[in-house]
Amino acid sequence: MNEPLPTHDPVAAQQAIVEEFSLFPDWLDRYQYLIDLGRKLEPLDESERIDRHLLQGCQSRVWLLFDGGPQAVGIRANSDAAIVSGLIALLIRVYSGCSAEAIVNTQPFFIEQLGLGQHLSPTRANGLRAMLDAIKGRAAQHLAGTADRE
Repeated sequence: MNEPLPTHDPVAAQQAIVEEFSLFPDWLDRYQYLIDLGRKLEPLDESERIDRHLLQGCQSRVWLLFDGGPQAVGIRANSDAAIVSGLIALLIRVYSGCSAEAIVNTQPFFIEQLGLGQHLSPTRANGLRAMLDAIKGRAAQHLAGTADRE
């Protein structure tokens, strides 16, 4: 008998993020929390910090790696910028471990609910959009059967 695949609920993850951030009414505290989340990211090996994994569309350097398959897409990433690393940590928490279908079909409502659009600089907001587009694009490739192995 096959074991059921682990499931990750991106909606529940987003709700938890919104609840956590609600504990910090001041945006300076929210920025600090983002920085703290980024510091807790699993570091990438130097051999993974290569141009092939470098995300285009971000002012900061962001390395984005995928593994797994359509049933559970694994995401690992890191950045050379503190707040961007925190944004990566949030995206990983929401989407890593989800099925490709769940990634494609789950909108990141937490971004609006947290007010990130109003509180991030335009370059950071563009970087967040680029990271999200890359994650959703990779999931779409899995659904189309065109995702390559890293």
